[in-house]
Amino acid sequence: MNQQLIEQIVGEILGQLGKSPVQLPERAVPIAVSARHVHLQPEHVEVLFGAGYELTQRSELSQPGQFAANETVMIAGPKSSIERVRILGPVRKATQVEVSFTDAMKLGVKPPLRESGNIEGSAPITLIGPKGSVHIDQGLIIAQAHIHMAPADATRFGVEDGEYVTVEADGVRSISFRNVRIRVNERYRLEMHIDTDEANAGFISQGSIGRLVKSGDAKEAAPVQATTETVKTPTPVNVQETFEFTKKLLSAEDVSEISEKEIVINKGTIVTALARDTARELGKKISSRK
Repeated sequence: MNQQLIEQIVGEILGQLGKSPVQLPERAVPIAVSARHVHLQPEHVEVLFGAGYELTQRSELSQPGQFAANETVMIAGPKSSIERVRILGPVRKATQVEVSFTDAMKLGVKPPLRESGNIEGSAPITLIGPKGSVHIDQGLIIAQAHIHMAPADATRFGVEDGEYVTVEADGVRSISFRNVRIRVNERYRLEMHIDTDEANAGFISQGSIGRLVKSGDAKEAAPVQATTETVKTPTPVNVQETFEFTKKLLSAEDVSEISEKEIVINKGTIVTALARDTARELGKKISSRK
């Protein structure tokens, strides 16, 4: 999906909502929120729903060939259970259950953070259907945030399959997602997938747009020139340790440009998530004026 098509789709959606079109950021990526769900292997479909049973399609998903089924199951852990967890089709080689960290705490389980499909050594879980139940020793995971894209999109973004990038999402609560895995396939449609916890952290809803950032996009420091001059001990001077920041919004760029180690902000100043990450990386402290 190219930039022009993305803008067209977003424009149509906003038009239906009676809102004015907005200018999309460079390297825009649509964001989809993926709620808890289940992928089943064929034999488990029959155990849960009866011999010879096949999943029925409720609605198509954004990724071609995939669908949300009408069928749901209960998932149960040592502490609690969650009812009406949607099954996604078609069937897979191995049953897999994807939940959020909040779901995991409710269930009393400790699933690892994994790329979808990588279930080796993951957590156990019990699935309960109208005709029976299945306990799997592995298959419960918290899905790694990732971006589906076709080869043409990968070329346009300058990324490759398996690469990790950062995605920035601006809004009421700006947030940056790091270690987002790129997944490239001819069948894929451009879209980033995050879970409900990640979406809630950034006030992100279905249809939001993020901006893909590669590690190489950061400004590189100019190389230091070697010198043969004799180094003299400098005269001690008073160096200002704090910087009084007076703007209403502190961005990552502001943090990078400020040389002092402590940045003092006014009460009510908005600090972006990326600004906090940048400050941490640079060993700087952000504090509020007393």
